[in-house]
Amino acid sequence: MTTPAPAQPGLQPMDPDAQRDQAFMDAVARESGQDLKSCYQCGNCTAGCAYTHDYDIPVHQVLRLAQLGQRERVLSCRSIWLCASCQACTTRCPNNIEVATVMDVLRHMARRAGHGPERLVKTFADSFLASVARHGRIFEVGLAAAFALKSGKPLQDACLGPAMLSRGKLAFLPHEPSAKAKAEVAGIFERFAAGKAAAPAADQGKAGGAQ
Repeated sequence: MTTPAPAQPGLQPMDPDAQRDQAFMDAVARESGQDLKSCYQCGNCTAGCAYTHDYDIPVHQVLRLAQLGQRERVLSCRSIWLCASCQACTTRCPNNIEVATVMDVLRHMARRAGHGPERLVKTFADSFLASVARHGRIFEVGLAAAFALKSGKPLQDACLGPAMLSRGKLAFLPHEPSAKAKAEVAGIFERFAAGKAAAPAADQGKAGGAQ
């Protein structure tokens, strides 16, 4: 007798009425500006995704779980952290759902809820945003150094430094934009902070390491 293969994480049987979180469903629709009810699971987004082989739950099933209000399953999955926001899913959607935007929103919700299963992805994102907030644009050397230290692998890309420096790809000092441009960037961070502070309690979840 053939032993059945174990179910994949994204294909586990579920009761669609169990743990249905209407507040979560409403929050996803509100923050993304998308009508997830129009998704009929054609699978085009998954077919066009370059990272499907690394996802624990395929893109179309992430949307389905969001449709069903399965908050914890969606926000704790790896897929939303591995999404590169390349827009291939959005381009392929026959109902013009901005799937990449939904994935971005879910990632923000996961951070607020304390979920961060892909630690290095979060570490790089935090280092990237900190560099932009401080300098008004990316300071590549500072970003590389901060990420290397925070990731616990300070020498992982050291061999690339000399070659990039010799080709003028890196600079030891940041090249900051004008004061006006820096103020505009600072305004973006301020608006984001204000929006995060005003986020509904239903989306906040428990405070955790992803804050």
